Amino acid sequence: MPEKQNSAEELFDLLQVVLPDLEEVLDERYRVLRAVYFLQPIGRRTLAEYLESGERSVRNIVDALKQQELLENTPIGIITTTKGSNTLWLLKEYIEKIKGIENLEKLVALKFGLKKVIIVSGDADKDLTAKKEMATAATKLLEKNLQDGMVVAVSGGTTMAMVADCMETITEPKAVTVVPARGGLGEEVEKQANTVAAKMAKALGGNYRLLHVPDVLEEELLKPLLSSSYLNEVIEIIKHADILLHGIGTAEEMALRRGLQQEFIKKLLESGAVGEAFGYYFDRKGKIVHTTPSAGLRLEDLQNIGLSIAVGGGMSKAEAISAFLQVAPINILVTDEGVARQLAE
Repeated sequence: MPEKQNSAEELFDLLQVVLPDLEEVLDERYRVLRAVYFLQPIGRRTLAEYLESGERSVRNIVDALKQQELLENTPIGIITTTKGSNTLWLLKEYIEKIKGIENLEKLVALKFGLKKVIIVSGDADKDLTAKKEMATAATKLLEKNLQDGMVVAVSGGTTMAMVADCMETITEPKAVTVVPARGGLGEEVEKQANTVAAKMAKALGGNYRLLHVPDVLEEELLKPLLSSSYLNEVIEIIKHADILLHGIGTAEEMALRRGLQQEFIKKLLESGAVGEAFGYYFDRKGKIVHTTPSAGLRLEDLQNIGLSIAVGGGMSKAEAISAFLQVAPINILVTDEGVARQLAE
């Protein structure tokens, strides 16, 4: 008689032999459960359109998940139950095993000398759930590493604003200080680093200090502002933060956010710039091709940060993320599967 199979991995391998279509069924149900979790409450038709699947097929899967008490209907749409949420995170481990995500994380970490890489399924450019899962992963990382008395620096942008929203799930207050990593950019107030920092601090039960300086001033205008004792104090706090949480942008995206002239942006791209971080624009090999005067954290300050976590995904940013990893000394990357597979090449 063969030895008893004990581990979950061995059991899963055995089930695949007995049920050859197990992988397909699991993936279908996982995609539906994941979509509902991150987009809830959601109607069945909207869910089918989001998944680009037939409404009948999605209905059958939803009904099966409801029978297992993983989903439930409400007057405003389908939601996950507590059992469904817990099952999603357990199922995620099996799906990632099938896709070889764990090996991919190790490969990217080794290639770029990172302490850790976290990869979520999908492409954030096309899949909102991928972006939301990245934000959730970043929140869990922060919660795991956060201690009372720490200073957290955070950048602005869509991804960081989404991370701030996820912070509301943290229930244990922390006596921390949250600061913006940079001055403000010319964008919606919800995406400003000051706004994100204040929202995170409130969710964490901590305090915040703001940096009331635009990140788009000419150097001769910036210098007098930086002579302020208050601003210098805040900048010093930022430069010695215990944890840094930031997004990654393409060169063109960041230049547009800074309100740079189109002619200058054209020259910047012609010089080979593909990405930007902390006022530095760099090409695909990580070579710095342009710098801008700015208030707050600079690239050279990252070596003084205790733990730096970069969050970015979407194939449109793959080249920028690759270049960034070559030039910036960060510890942890949170990205999506599409970007990770390109990084591993």
